[in-house]
Amino acid sequence: MRLLLILGALFLCFSWNLGCGTVGKDFDIKQAQTIQNGKTTKEDIALMFGEPFKIGVQNSHPIWIYERNKYRVIGDDSSKSLIVEFDDKGVVQNYSIISSEPDL
Repeated sequence: MRLLLILGALFLCFSWNLGCGTVGKDFDIKQAQTIQNGKTTKEDIALMFGEPFKIGVQNSHPIWIYERNKYRVIGDDSSKSLIVEFDDKGVVQNYSIISSEPDL
């Protein structure tokens, strides 16, 4: 019986660790809130946050996406994203921060 309890506890610890994961790279929301539309450039964004997690196109403009997603077996998953849209000259046209975390 004791061996069964020990094996059960080891299984729970092992599966707990396997069931958690993080995708993407974390970023500072407070720093993201300093971005200024019409002023901040691609170079500024790269200095603040590094390489984007994803690059794409939205409304015919380049966008950079920074995001971090945490997945858990027990408890709530969490995510936060920063989406930065640039004009044709590489200046921020618009940005948005989306977060399931209460630190906004």
